[in-house]
Amino acid sequence: MQLDRDDERVLSGEFGETRQRLMELLVGLGTVYGAEKLVPIASAQVSGASYKTIGDWGLEWLSSLDARAVVPAVLNPVGMDLERWQEMGVPGDFARKQEEVVRVYRRLGIRLECTCTPYYLSLTNYGDHLAWSESSAVCYANSVIGARTNREGGPSALAAALVGKTPFYGLHRVENRRPTVAIRVEGAPDTPDSGWYGALGVLAGKEVGARIPFFSGIRPNRDSLKTLGAAMAATGAVALFHVDRITPETRVFPFETAELETITITAEEVEAVWSEIPVEAIALGCPHCSGEELARIAALLDGRRTTKPLFVFAARRVIQEHAVTVAAIERSGARVYADTCMVVSPALERYGAIMTNSGKGYAYLPSMCGAEARLAPLEDCVAVATS
Repeated sequence: MQLDRDDERVLSGEFGETRQRLMELLVGLGTVYGAEKLVPIASAQVSGASYKTIGDWGLEWLSSLDARAVVPAVLNPVGMDLERWQEMGVPGDFARKQEEVVRVYRRLGIRLECTCTPYYLSLTNYGDHLAWSESSAVCYANSVIGARTNREGGPSALAAALVGKTPFYGLHRVENRRPTVAIRVEGAPDTPDSGWYGALGVLAGKEVGARIPFFSGIRPNRDSLKTLGAAMAATGAVALFHVDRITPETRVFPFETAELETITITAEEVEAVWSEIPVEAIALGCPHCSGEELARIAALLDGRRTTKPLFVFAARRVIQEHAVTVAAIERSGARVYADTCMVVSPALERYGAIMTNSGKGYAYLPSMCGAEARLAPLEDCVAVATS
C-alpha cells in the first residue's frame, strides 16, 4: 500500500499508541484485500455496541484504547433503551455492563446515537466514502444513497473513525459496484407493505449470497428499499443491490444485465414466507423505524388496545422529532424504545415466539434471542397485537 506522509506519521506512533495500533489494523486489512491506498471517509458507524454481543472481552479491548474520533461517528444499537431499560425488563447486572460500554464509546468520541439508521440523523451524500459496519446500514448507504462503504467489522469501523481513513478496495471502487446477478420479480403488488419486501429479501438473500443483485419488476419506496436490503444482508451477505430505474446508480451507469444469471421470484413465493405460528410478542423496527413508519403504526393502532406486548424501535432523535406520533402509539399500550432493537437486547429473550414485519429480524431472532420467528405484513402484526 502507498501511504502518504500523514499516514506514515500515524503508523510510526507519532499520534499515540492507540492510533498506531489501529492504523496497523487498517494497513493489514488493506494489504489482505489488495488496496492501493487509504481513502478519507465522511463518517463512520460502529457496531459491537451491545454488551450482549461483545461481552467482557470486547469491553476490555475497547477500554484499552486512548484516542478520539476524527470524523463524525455514531454507534450501533446497544442492548437496552438507555433511559427506560428498567421498564424493558433488562437485568441490572446487564445494564451496568452496558453503561460501561457506553461510557467507553463516549470517551472515544463516538456519538451515542445508538442506531442502525444513521442516514436519518445526518446527511450522507452520493459518492461519499464511509466506514459503516451494521449490515443493513451498509446496504442502504451503498444502494439507496449511492455512497461507498464495505461491510466493515466493528474494530475496523472504529479504527477508521479514530484515524479518519479506510482502505480503498471492494465497494469503494466503482468497477466493483456493477451487478453480478439479475432478479426478476413477477406479480409484485403495486403498493406492497414493507413486510412484503422483507419476505422478498429473505428469499433473495438466500439465492444470491454475497453477489450484487439487479432487481426488475418492483417499485419500492425508501422504507421498502431499507427493508429489502436489511433482509438480504441478514440471509445472505448482500452489501449492495440495484433496482431498475429506482436506485441512483441505475440512472448513472449503463448496466448490462442480459448476460447475467437471472433468478425469477414470484409473488406467490414471497407470500409463502409468511407463517401462521402463535406468538407471545410482536416487534417492529429492525432496522429502526422512520418517521413515516411510525405514522403508519400509529394509524393502524388508532382506537385499539394491545393485548400482547408490542415493541417498536427507532432512533432516539427520530422518536423526539415525532413525539406526538409516538405518544399516539403508546396510548395503545405499545412501547416505543430508543437505542436498542429486537435482536441485540436481552429483553426479548423471555418470549418463545415473536412476530415481526422485518426480514432481518426474522433471520436473527432464532439465533440471537432463542425465539421462533413469524414474518408477516405490518397490518397483520398490529392485528395480532390487538386481537
